[in-house]
Amino acid sequence: MVAAPPPSPPAIVRAWSRDLNANHNAAAAALFAPGARVIQPGVDVRLTAKLAIAFNESLPCGGRITRLQRHGNRVTATFLLIERPGHKCDGPGQKAAAVFVVQNGLIVSWRQVAVPRVPKPPPARA
Repeated sequence: MVAAPPPSPPAIVRAWSRDLNANHNAAAAALFAPGARVIQPGVDVRLTAKLAIAFNESLPCGGRITRLQRHGNRVTATFLLIERPGHKCDGPGQKAAAVFVVQNGLIVSWRQVAVPRVPKPPPARA
């Protein structure tokens, strides 16, 4: 019997976002591989299972995904920040972004990045 392939990197990012938005921090943490790296301004840490839960609990906002850009196993996700249960979002309505690296259906790296610029379409010809 052949095992089913793991979910795609974008599917993992969507699942993480859905769990985070519902304040299901343990479920969101379960999507991180042991030793996954989290990088934010002033933070660069490798996660244990306990730290993965704490990391998700520490995020003040949830986010509605507005854009996903995939390059192999790397996904840049842009979020519109929203309130989530049990937290006070410090930037509702603002955008934020993170780069996820996913291997074998688990997040091995999560890095907060500047929100990518969306190229403007060329002007319509008259």
